[in-house]
Amino acid sequence: MKLKQLESLLGNLQQFQNPKIELEQYPTGAHIASRMLYTAENSFEDVSNKVVADFGCGCGTLGLAATLLDAEHVIGIDVDNESLEIASINAEELEVELGLIQCEIKNLNWRGQIVDTVVMNPPFGTRKKGADMEFLSVALKVASQAVYSLHKTTTREHIKRAALRDYNASSAEVLCELRYDLPKLYKFHKKKDVDIAVDLWRFVPKTKQESSI
Repeated sequence: MKLKQLESLLGNLQQFQNPKIELEQYPTGAHIASRMLYTAENSFEDVSNKVVADFGCGCGTLGLAATLLDAEHVIGIDVDNESLEIASINAEELEVELGLIQCEIKNLNWRGQIVDTVVMNPPFGTRKKGADMEFLSVALKVASQAVYSLHKTTTREHIKRAALRDYNASSAEVLCELRYDLPKLYKFHKKKDVDIAVDLWRFVPKTKQESSI
């Protein structure tokens, strides 16, 4: 599938109807989501025929992008039932299969590296400090091949240090810097929309052998 076609399909998905600020619910735009998954597949072969998990999937944009790029199986995980209902509707509209689990990421009791790839646009941690790192920590425990994640560019050094030192990553690489267009969704937002600089990261988890050394 060509990048432009992928972006077009993702652009037609339903998004949050009543976003919850405590969960830092912001839609992952089609522009960023398509490039994130297209890069994962075409540069690293981390999507097609792979088992992919979408952490904090929201309305399913990243996970559905993975299904459109021929992932073997995709699981979307989110704590919010309303978001999962929208993700299910989106999957039906695209006529693809998307497994969905309602669960907090920190309570996900998966043992070992049971998926190939994790994709995620985690909370930035502005409402709940450390929420982004919580997602990253779990992702690097359950993925065997790679974790793709978006984080504020201002946190770049902190993310890299924590991933390599504390969270089981054998490598941590910023693939590109993107502009995250944050729409005015909440009453406290003063501007119509805001551009935030975000990094697209690719983390490679340590193998079991590396972890035991």
